[in-house]
Amino acid sequence: MAKKQTCDPCRRNKVGGQAVIEGVMMKRGEQTALATRCDDGTVDIKKNTFTPIKKKYKILGLPIIRGVVGFIESMILSFKTMNDSTEVLGLEEEEGKVEKWLKKHMGLTITDIVMFVGVVLGVFLALGLFMALPAFIAGLISDHIYPLNGYAKSGVEGAVKVLIFIAYLLLVSAMKDIRRVFQYHGAEHKSIACYEAGLELTPENARGCTRFHPRCGTSFMFVMILVGVVVGLFIPDWVWWQRSLAKLATLPIVMGLGYEFIMFAGKHENWLTKALSAPGLWMQRITTKEPSDDQLAIAICAIKVSMSEEFPDFDPSEYAIPVEENLKHIAFTGLNEKQKNQLVASLNKKRQAKLDGTFDIEVIKPIEFKEV
Repeated sequence: MAKKQTCDPCRRNKVGGQAVIEGVMMKRGEQTALATRCDDGTVDIKKNTFTPIKKKYKILGLPIIRGVVGFIESMILSFKTMNDSTEVLGLEEEEGKVEKWLKKHMGLTITDIVMFVGVVLGVFLALGLFMALPAFIAGLISDHIYPLNGYAKSGVEGAVKVLIFIAYLLLVSAMKDIRRVFQYHGAEHKSIACYEAGLELTPENARGCTRFHPRCGTSFMFVMILVGVVVGLFIPDWVWWQRSLAKLATLPIVMGLGYEFIMFAGKHENWLTKALSAPGLWMQRITTKEPSDDQLAIAICAIKVSMSEEFPDFDPSEYAIPVEENLKHIAFTGLNEKQKNQLVASLNKKRQAKLDGTFDIEVIKPIEFKEV
């Protein structure tokens, strides 16, 4: 069981991250580092720079506004991180004529388009599940079971949202590949907790740290649901579709307030923040799983590379593992024993060729926000 750590105030909130397939991205200030476990057991590192737009436009850094801007920017960074991890793992198919045309004339790949469409559809699905459906169910109850006033409707809508949220998390966590991502999510949290506690960043030390963190995206989503319930109390007792549109209009306020609370809870630890953060931390029991030491090593690689000034002599290759110890990697998913043995032999040759060369950290083009 993880022990409770005392957080070093000088290290609190200095780094945050994101788990992806077979990897972890860490962000410290404007520096990001994506560490990915390759199929041959070695570690791939991509460094990047992500400059917040609020640095250019100070007004976007004001309370509430910065929460909305931060949410949009985190979606952009998340999208790019997932795309980068997909490229590292070789999950993209061989380019055809259409793909080559898109890359040449628009600078896009099929993966970019698929992910973008997926995000757009995901947003519409989320709006339907977390706004329209709860309002519709509350309206049905009020019209056919028991009359509800505006306050009661907001409470019912909140309860339905929580149930949908929990059901969704439980369903996706049953998927083998998603469960592995949740292990990397746990590795991300444990390594950050290890760093914030002032401990030496090693898999052994991180293993004993907590996998629950108040600034997690899971907690943010749950806080947004609770804030949405409170904001819903001020929406008139309209029909379900009118309430849905009103809630959509107030979404930026909900985002902003949710962000301010998450940041406040991450910097202050008292009975109030603990009580208000508890539901989100409970949800992390679903979205984070206990990681292996190999997965912790990947998260530690991402932290150390994102903080190169603190760890100038760090060499990610020290966390490479034998191919034979990497059989839970997504590359081996669905293979029978014979196929696994053949892939192991092939990857050992690939690994030897890679280790014979010099380990390079790829620095990719910084993300810039341009005026339209």
